[in-house]
Amino acid sequence: MKKSVIIYGSQYGSTQKYAEHLSAVTGIECRSCSEVENINDYERIIYMGALYAGGVLGLKKLAKKLTTQELIVVTVGIADPTKLENIQNIRESLKTQIPERFFNEKNIFHLRGAIDYGHLNIKHKIMMSMVHSKVSKMPEEELNEESKAMLATYGKQVDFIDYDSLKPLITILNSNTPR
Repeated sequence: MKKSVIIYGSQYGSTQKYAEHLSAVTGIECRSCSEVENINDYERIIYMGALYAGGVLGLKKLAKKLTTQELIVVTVGIADPTKLENIQNIRESLKTQIPERFFNEKNIFHLRGAIDYGHLNIKHKIMMSMVHSKVSKMPEEELNEESKAMLATYGKQVDFIDYDSLKPLITILNSNTPR
């Protein structure tokens, strides 16, 4: 069996919740990206990271340390991961964060997280305020689903965490089949 580890980068807790749940279900060790010193001890890295402005928290730094491991990437964000446009945007961004030899679309998963505007740090509050301001000035016919959802939830607490969305990944991890 491959020696695996779940590593997560979480700012507000959604990604950590998913990582800890995945660990409990699979028995795979789970650690924060700030706690992992030597990734070369593992053959398979399951990296779960929060999405911020298209980037995955901590992924680029981890990717620089990869040698021959299998990399599975799980993104967690507010954007609906069932929408093709969102998946395409996230994956294009991932291509700038992961060396090409580790980029495998079969090993990329997307989950939906949560946001509580009342708990955002000042930087993220300003960023979200700027996005909201821009989107709220757009004509209705130019708004996509994500923009409409952002306008509807802005300033509120929303939680889209769904542990059932981990099932495809759990199946793969339990089969221990390289992808």
